[in-house]
Amino acid sequence: MMGFTLPRSGGKEIINMNYNRGDRFNGAGYYDPTAFCALESVTRSERKEHNPSGKKPMPPRIYICSPYRGDTDSNVRNALRYCRFAVEQGYFPICPHCYLPRFMDDEIPFERELALSFGLRLLKGCKEIWVFGDTVSEGMRREISMAQRREITIRHFSEDLQEVHDHDLK
Repeated sequence: MMGFTLPRSGGKEIINMNYNRGDRFNGAGYYDPTAFCALESVTRSERKEHNPSGKKPMPPRIYICSPYRGDTDSNVRNALRYCRFAVEQGYFPICPHCYLPRFMDDEIPFERELALSFGLRLLKGCKEIWVFGDTVSEGMRREISMAQRREITIRHFSEDLQEVHDHDLK
């Protein structure tokens, strides 16, 4: 929090003018766009000192596509391993079946369809889709199909994390 303190007329009371970054209201609760803009300008300048290009160095988002149904415990462990692999390669992995099954039930058709639709929405924001393993489930086919329609780069990997070129999906 940045800010300053001013004496109120009369000399005894203090007005605390603290600003949270991203807050357009001063410490007294009044809308204060001038101070907000000044503080944002300072913040941008500080960022440029650390990163002269001005761009945030964010790793590209990639979608992890692997089986969930069947041996779900093993499949989730594998998905977590695939996510770790992506991070080690400098990517930001998106893998819905690592967290959606924690509060949605894959055995309830409505919830399964809803979870698949959530995954497809997440896929739209990814630069690439990484398909792991030789077996492609129904859900994976939908994800791959969406990636093809949106012209998202599709990369194939074996279960032991080796990239496979000219991959023939089952």
